[in-house]
Amino acid sequence: MNIQLKKLSEQVIVMTGATSGIGLSTARKAARQRAKLVLVARNEDALRVVSDDLNLQGAECMYVVADVANESDLRRVADAAIARFGGFDTWFNIAGVGIFGKNEEVSIEDMRRLFDVNFWGVVHGSLIAVQHLKQRGGALINVGSDVSDRALPLMGAYSASKHAVKGFTDSLRMELEEEGAPVSVTLIKPAAIDTMFVAHAKNYLEYEPKLPPPVYAPHVVADALLYVAQNPVRDMYVGSRAKMMGAGAHYMPRVMDKGMERFIYRLMKSDQPAGDRDNNSLYTHKTDLLERGGVGVPPRETSYYTSAMTHPRTTRAVVLGTGLALAAVWQMRRRQQRSAY
Repeated sequence: MNIQLKKLSEQVIVMTGATSGIGLSTARKAARQRAKLVLVARNEDALRVVSDDLNLQGAECMYVVADVANESDLRRVADAAIARFGGFDTWFNIAGVGIFGKNEEVSIEDMRRLFDVNFWGVVHGSLIAVQHLKQRGGALINVGSDVSDRALPLMGAYSASKHAVKGFTDSLRMELEEEGAPVSVTLIKPAAIDTMFVAHAKNYLEYEPKLPPPVYAPHVVADALLYVAQNPVRDMYVGSRAKMMGAGAHYMPRVMDKGMERFIYRLMKSDQPAGDRDNNSLYTHKTDLLERGGVGVPPRETSYYTSAMTHPRTTRAVVLGTGLALAAVWQMRRRQQRSAY
């Protein structure tokens, strides 16, 4: 089926994880393009601030307090979107949380809670969204990670949850395509992003962790999310490192194992001692309203790889133009060489 998606200015978008990081950046960008927004998070005070701010800027925005781990909460979100706007066109599953620590040391209780948010939150949101989108048409967009393809040590539960998100998303996409449903299903796989992820994660390590470089700004992911909301795409990496991680996991997994065993522990270790282990967002919300968390070095504000994927016509034109220019130079040099003889 040839799926047609609306322009952002004609869309109603449901967005989980909307008060921090990638979700907050995406909400702000979508509002500037006049999409109608249904913002979802656990922190009602932060949701109210974001919603009021966007409405003052001329957007049409509402919010629903919900924990994505709770299926009934997300059903309330869908019902509220239908009651206010008559339905929705795109559903973003962005909310997520992390844990740093060796697998043997992380409690099973914490692992289960992480899966409740990162995996079951995506499952709940996806199935509720698809039930509506099959009748209306639109896009379901799930945020995975570069660790959807390639696990990292010290982030075992998080890596496993993102592997599970990939498997579920790919399976759901095939089922919908087979029955001819007018729903675009996309998996976004970002590299490390400068958000509040580290600050919100539960940390079992003896030091404060950091994300392995390179680290990208959250608006790079937001641009990719808004592109696939308007253009059906199977999956998309954000950041060339994410693409390299995926390729390495496929073509040389054992080499990747050895490389990570040698370098990744040092790259993820900061010079700061660990803070209060209970100060995290695994079970309840903490600091919100920040897009960036600060990574010690300036994050990359753009990804040439992702820009090429989100601007395919421009990329093809540049490649074609470069090829023609090189061909012209080559022919000129050949003529010069012939005339010299």
